[in-house]
Amino acid sequence: MEIEAEVLEGVVKRLRRAQGQIGGVIRMIEEGRDCADVLTQLAAASRALDRAGFKLVASGLRECALRPDGGAAGMPSEEELERLFLSLA
Repeated sequence: MEIEAEVLEGVVKRLRRAQGQIGGVIRMIEEGRDCADVLTQLAAASRALDRAGFKLVASGLRECALRPDGGAAGMPSEEELERLFLSLA
């Protein structure tokens, strides 16, 4: 399955944002910043990672659904799809 370059660019952008947020969290911890502020930034980084994962899964499902053969060739099984969704939960 191939994912559109535009989608991948968006995912990479989200991951870079999360990378910056995680670096900020590390600095905040090292500087002894307030726990609530650290947790707020950590939650933001977690959401950015989740969104990147959901975007990949949604794009993959769309790709399979739009195939002329109905996505049957190479389509993940129901169990595999469930595992993918749960890995992001």
